[in-house]
Order: sequence, then structure tokens, then C-alpha cells
Amino acid sequence: MGLLVALILCAAYAYWWTPIGGRLGQLVACAFPALAYGLAEDITLSVRPRTRMLAAAVSALLGALVLDAVVDRTNMVVVDAFLAVSVTSILLTVFAVSGLAHSVNIIDGFNGLAAMVCMMMFCAIGYVAYSVGDQFILLAALCCLGALAGFFLWNFPLGMIFLGDGGAYFMGFMLGELAVLLVHRHPEVSPWFAILLFLYPTMETVFSIYRRKVLKGAPIASPDAWHLHSLIFRRLLHAGRGEGRTHSNPVTSLYLWVLCSLAVVPAALFWDNTPALLLFCATFIGVYLWLYQCIVRFRTPVWLILR
Repeated sequence: MGLLVALILCAAYAYWWTPIGGRLGQLVACAFPALAYGLAEDITLSVRPRTRMLAAAVSALLGALVLDAVVDRTNMVVVDAFLAVSVTSILLTVFAVSGLAHSVNIIDGFNGLAAMVCMMMFCAIGYVAYSVGDQFILLAALCCLGALAGFFLWNFPLGMIFLGDGGAYFMGFMLGELAVLLVHRHPEVSPWFAILLFLYPTMETVFSIYRRKVLKGAPIASPDAWHLHSLIFRRLLHAGRGEGRTHSNPVTSLYLWVLCSLAVVPAALFWDNTPALLLFCATFIGVYLWLYQCIVRFRTPVWLILR
């Protein structure tokens, strides 16, 4: 709720000195379905993941209709031929944005993890928006960054307050919409900028689906303790036996900040270079899978283990 109030105040203040303040208000309004159902889950603990995903999809659809935030190119000829049809473009946008919102919720497991990852991504979006002269996206990214920075002070390292599903879906939606708008409005920005930028939470989600459905034969939405951040907490920091090592929670986030930076930093530096972005996507996926395999098989390099 603090994040929502901060962005409403930012939109109201910006409205008085620039026309783009009104569009920021529209963007926040589009996020309401995703935020509301996430908040309902925080309060009642009874809203199913599928329902929250549907609410995020409604928010993404509103963004497409109100702000023209649609995925209309991927720099792949075959796919772009399908995206030339507006219905297909909107459907892909809804799938991508709602999926990202859910992905941010998945990584929200330790103090400062989701907040810092989102702040890094907003910084990258703001930098690229500044580079192409898009004042609206720059303003929106900076407002989200400021709201999260205020939250972060209370969330890390002691975890006095938390994002919850409402905050995670809210920030995930804002990230997805700003990235879609950036690529849609500026042909010089490679679509693979957004793909690389969000690759860490995307990998967590895709790999979780594969692990649950294919390896375990369990429902996709079923909870488990085999996320990468959970494995780092239990096996690299020796925090699985409840000895009261409270520092292990925030330190877990430090590992994932470094991992996420391997995608975010190259995305910001090579935002207009598709071949380089593709190379870094492949590199990040390889690093992620190598690290996960090492930890699962108890073959983690000694230099990664905190003793």
C-alpha cells in the first residue's frame, strides 16, 4: 500500500507540471486489478495463483488498450509475422506481462531480494529511456525506483515490512509495462533488451514449472522448497536447521543480486545490440543451470559457500 500511495502522489505532483503526469496516473490505474487480487491474497490467504494471474492479465489488457503497450516485434521474422495481427500481439503482451508479475512474486522470498532486483531493473529501464529521450518512461521508472527505495530501507536487512503478493504483482506489472512501452515506442531498442533484463525471474518461473510438472508430476502451482534462492539459503549458508542464524536471510539476497546483475548490466549496456543480447542470454542461462546443478548435487565450488 505504501508503494501505491507513493506512485499516486508522484502522478498527482507530476500532473501539475507536465502532461505526462496524467499518463503515469493511467498506468497506475491499469495496475489496480493485479494489485487488488494480490492484496486480497495477503489478507485472506485464499486467492488461488490462477486467479491472481488472471487479474494480472486484466491489468496487462488494460495497459494495451489504454496506453497502447503491446509487444509488436521480437526481431524474429516468423514470430513478427504473427505479431502483425493485433489480436496476437495483445495476447502475447498479456501473457508476457502477467507472467513477469507472477515471476516477481516467486522471487520474493528473502529480505531485499525482490526489491533490489526490481530496483536494478527500473534503473536499466530508466537509463535506456533517458538514452532515447522518452520522458514518460524515465519519469515512471524513477518514481517506481524511489517508491521501492523507501520500502527497501525497511525491508533489508531486518525485514520489518514485506512486499507481499500485492506489492510483488504491482511492481512486476509496472516493470513489464514500462519495458513493453520502451520497445514498442522506440524501434532502436532491441526486444531482446527486455528478455535479457527479466531473465533471472523468468528462469526461476520456467524452471519451477519444469521441475514441478516434468520431474515431479505435481501441479504447476504447488509450492516447493527447491527454488534457487531456497537452495542457496539451506546449502550455501548452512541455515536449514533453524539455528537462529538470522543473517542468512539477507545474505541469501546478496548472492541473487550478483546473479541478477549478470543479466541486468549487459541489458543496459547493449540495449540496441541484438546479437550481443542473445549472447548474454545464452550465457546467463548457462550460468543459472550450472549453479543450480552444482548446488542440487552438493558440488558447489568452495568459494561460493559462506562458512
